[in-house]
Amino acid sequence: MNIKEVAQRSGLPAKTIRYYEEIGLIRPLRQANGYRAFRDSDLHKLAFLGRARSLGFSIEDCRALLQLYEDKSRASADVKRIAEDHLTQIAIKLAELLAMQRTLSDLVASCAGDGRPDCPILQGIAPKPCG
Repeated sequence: MNIKEVAQRSGLPAKTIRYYEEIGLIRPLRQANGYRAFRDSDLHKLAFLGRARSLGFSIEDCRALLQLYEDKSRASADVKRIAEDHLTQIAIKLAELLAMQRTLSDLVASCAGDGRPDCPILQGIAPKPCG
């Protein structure tokens, strides 16, 4: 398969596929003319990477997960540890987003939204005076 076909079949942009090759996540064969020749195994890895990235795993986590996926003697505990660490990070980000939502909701609720120049939203965003 060429890059256009593997991009269509994997659902990943060609630019992403080239990047994954550049950082060593995939290693397609090269034809005599230098063009990439993707195998079914490359397509499978790309689909795996696409799904892992859609779940928010970092590139380094994806690298580790792909290595574990290919290692038939892996311990599932190693995979679970990566997933649990990622889940912890998601929980932290979610808590941060909820705190941002509460703060912004309070600021929006306190603003009259009329023609007057005073605005509690801007006052809430502005830095507090030092001293």
